[in-house]
Amino acid sequence: MTPERRHTILALALPTIGGMTSQNILNLVDMAMVGTLGAAALAGVGIGSFLNFMAFAAIAGLASAVQATAARRVGEGREAESALSLNGGLYLCWLIGLPLTVLLFFAAPAIFGLMSNDAAVLREGVPYFQIRLLGIIAVGMNFSFRGYWTAVKNTRLYFTTLLIMHSVNIALNYVLIFGKLGFPALGTTGAAIGTAISLWFGSAIYFWHGHRLARPAGFLQGLPNAAQLRGLLRIGLPSSLQQLFFAAGFTVLFWIVGQVGTRELAVTNVLINITLVVILPGMGLGLAAATLVGQALGRNDHEDAYRWAWDVAKVGLVIFTFLGLIMLLFPRMLLGLFLHEPALLDLGNIPLRLIGASVAFDGIGLILMQALLGAGASAAVMRLGVGLQWLLFLPLAWLVGPGLGYGLLAIWLLFVAYRGLQTTLYVLLWERRAWTKVKV
Repeated sequence: MTPERRHTILALALPTIGGMTSQNILNLVDMAMVGTLGAAALAGVGIGSFLNFMAFAAIAGLASAVQATAARRVGEGREAESALSLNGGLYLCWLIGLPLTVLLFFAAPAIFGLMSNDAAVLREGVPYFQIRLLGIIAVGMNFSFRGYWTAVKNTRLYFTTLLIMHSVNIALNYVLIFGKLGFPALGTTGAAIGTAISLWFGSAIYFWHGHRLARPAGFLQGLPNAAQLRGLLRIGLPSSLQQLFFAAGFTVLFWIVGQVGTRELAVTNVLINITLVVILPGMGLGLAAATLVGQALGRNDHEDAYRWAWDVAKVGLVIFTFLGLIMLLFPRMLLGLFLHEPALLDLGNIPLRLIGASVAFDGIGLILMQALLGAGASAAVMRLGVGLQWLLFLPLAWLVGPGLGYGLLAIWLLFVAYRGLQTTLYVLLWERRAWTKVKV
């Protein structure tokens, strides 16, 4: 890999990595605040967060379609049409997101009741989930904007907007959770209100930047035609379904762990959020790979597209090896930021070390997954990801956890093995190069 290619990767990926890392640091700050309210609050917010993740996954996949299409138009030299995919993504966010929000808001108590029968967890979690649902459309629009800004290599704008949005979120959460500046102490409900407001505030910033910078590319100057909208759905729907099933799978995982015990559920919430802080730089690098692959395919340079994915993976290997060592060497210190009982620290210690030992390989898988999405191969990614999670990992997790009683450690051993197999299969998909034939 030449220094020029390394510079291109880092210039595109670092702002995105910073933005995604700030998102997960925000999640950890929220957990640290909510953790002071007790295990029931922490478990309720954990379940509510993943139910919300499952809800907005129905439209989050549109970001992949927006990015793949816009990057391909840029590579073809058709920059004046590149924002049409963004217009289509925003339109579909409202078309799909509004009825979804209304439906899930009223169904929230019944849905949450399937996840836990602990009255304290329900009391904390149901209002949190309902308020977070009010931000579904904003999340979808923000993801579509992210796809566009990444496709046109303006990731710094994405990063700065997220920093503003997250700063607002942390401030609002502090005020509303603990009742500062004359506001009542709303606990977990306050955390949800602060997050929902910050999401819509972020959307407003993105629209302002779009009007300022993307008008020459067609921003808000017309929708894609019917064929183009079908193209967005053809790419975005499999990605949305994959994210939906992925999020639903984590929700089922929470249910499985909940059958083992409430303490195990609280530890799992912390483990997953720490993992997301570490692994989402892979998503940032992957989004860079998706743009570079998409633009190379737009130039009809298949070999360059192939090499970009592996060059990004080499950069990722260095970053993830460093982050994995931190989890291997200092697991109790990391867990101690969120868990304050010695028994809970003991419960999470070995699972976090397992994550640290496998995170580099998992990160390469995420990069190749995003490269495949950037090439438009979302259907193949969906089949692989959904199949492994639902047909292999989740049934085995139930078997070794509540079924045979081996507990949390056995479930996390399976999790690491499943993610390793997934990376291996993404490597094989990339090497086959069937993605070079996908039309965008």
